[in-house]
Amino acid sequence: MDRDRDTVGVVGLGYVGLPLALAYEQAGYDVVGVDVDADRVAELNDGTSYVTDVADSTVQEAIDSGFSPTTDYDELSDVTGISVCVPTPLRKTGQPDLSYVADAVDRLASVIPPECVVVLESTVYPGATEELVAPTLAENGLSVGEDVYVAFSPERIDPGREEIGLTEIPKVLGGVTAACGDRAEALYTTVFDEVVRVDSATEAELVKLLENTFRSVNIGLINETAMIAHELEVDIWNVVDAAATKPYGFMPFYPGPGLGGHCIPIDPLYLSWKAGQQGIETKFIDLADEVNREMPQHVVQRVTKLLNDRGTALSQSSILVVGVAYKPDVSDVRESPAYDVIGLLDEWDANISYHDPHVPDFEVQGEQFQSVNLTPEELGRHDCAIIVTDHDDLDIESVVENSQLVFDTRNATDEGPNVRRL
Repeated sequence: MDRDRDTVGVVGLGYVGLPLALAYEQAGYDVVGVDVDADRVAELNDGTSYVTDVADSTVQEAIDSGFSPTTDYDELSDVTGISVCVPTPLRKTGQPDLSYVADAVDRLASVIPPECVVVLESTVYPGATEELVAPTLAENGLSVGEDVYVAFSPERIDPGREEIGLTEIPKVLGGVTAACGDRAEALYTTVFDEVVRVDSATEAELVKLLENTFRSVNIGLINETAMIAHELEVDIWNVVDAAATKPYGFMPFYPGPGLGGHCIPIDPLYLSWKAGQQGIETKFIDLADEVNREMPQHVVQRVTKLLNDRGTALSQSSILVVGVAYKPDVSDVRESPAYDVIGLLDEWDANISYHDPHVPDFEVQGEQFQSVNLTPEELGRHDCAIIVTDHDDLDIESVVENSQLVFDTRNATDEGPNVRRL
């Protein structure tokens, strides 16, 4: 490392943390990246990326320039700032699981130097930074706002999006105290083109949840409308495109087989959970979640009816699922609707295969699947191909030409004799 440069740390080197660590390095910092996964750390030190949006060459250049991946929190003892980017999933009960955040903060409390800035980027319920992060640091003798500066800044990573870089996305930030916000803003201004300062960490947390709840509710609306359109024998895709010609008062959202990814299926439930703690009922959020979670069942019901019309029972059919990543052109399968689609097909004893050029292996309910080659022969032997994820490098034309029946959940095809769309 170049000791003439300041050193910052990033805890959690996944889809959020790794790009952020590289952005810090490109802004002129030496960077210590900490992850509890030793295999990940070893890959990075070998110059290998496991994140779709990050090239191997970019990792190697960062290693050569001052990026040090490690599993050792003690390496953070000489940093001026730390961004925490660890997972925050939901428990099976639907409650937020902040155990990764709690563990990271506990470890940080014993190693960070005086006047360090600690910014939480992991999605949490409103108030978590003040209720969990700040008190844990204070318990270790650090006065928040004087000895350590604590803030929240929601990640806005969108895997697969190339038209706008990470540092070009406005960075919302709020401190636990005004001094905390000032220090965190001074750090992030050196990395991001624009920092949007809000009044508190809780306000910043609510910004993140509002962004993704907005999407969840509107996707729920269009999914429900898609079911209505099907019964009316109307093409929902044409309806949305026509509505989108209105120059004001409308924003297009599109239906699909269900929600996926690390944000939209989960973040609104953080908000509804916190609201429930305050005795507030979240009707819009809960209804949208219900509708969106029904979509895999809707897909399987549609496919069942289409097969029945051809004289084939689902239990006697062979189904090819095309694409299992949660969105196009990434390998990320977190919360992918493909899990539920395949699980439901399996419940009906269908013979299931899948193809995804970005996901070589896929496990559903303990059963291991391997991606098959998308050959004309493979397509032809299945009774139906269900397009769940429309990667750009999929040969959709071949899927249509060689499949007996195609059910398209993503508007990747044109209507045809053997094609039906959601």
